[in-house]
Amino acid sequence: MTDNCLVLTGELVKAPTVSITPAGIAHCQFALEHRSVQVEEGMSRQAYARIQVVATGQWSQNLSRELVAGSKVKVSGFINRHESRNGNPILVLHAQHIEMIN
Repeated sequence: MTDNCLVLTGELVKAPTVSITPAGIAHCQFALEHRSVQVEEGMSRQAYARIQVVATGQWSQNLSRELVAGSKVKVSGFINRHESRNGNPILVLHAQHIEMIN
């Protein structure tokens, strides 16, 4: 199996954080909140999700200057399992493309 693709629009909950690994690789991390109305079996339902997003590489440093709390974006990439600091598993969206939405 190779398919692992997610596209999600939403709003940044707070300003992103940028970190540099010991190998010199930049990471930009932020939480994305999505709210919408989806139709399921002919019925409308509220959809809500909050997911951590990480963008890796040089482009992420440039991106972090544009992103502020409240920014609306469309993120596409793949999901991967990470562990929180207390050892709990979480899904993280690894961004491959981020588009600002006006």
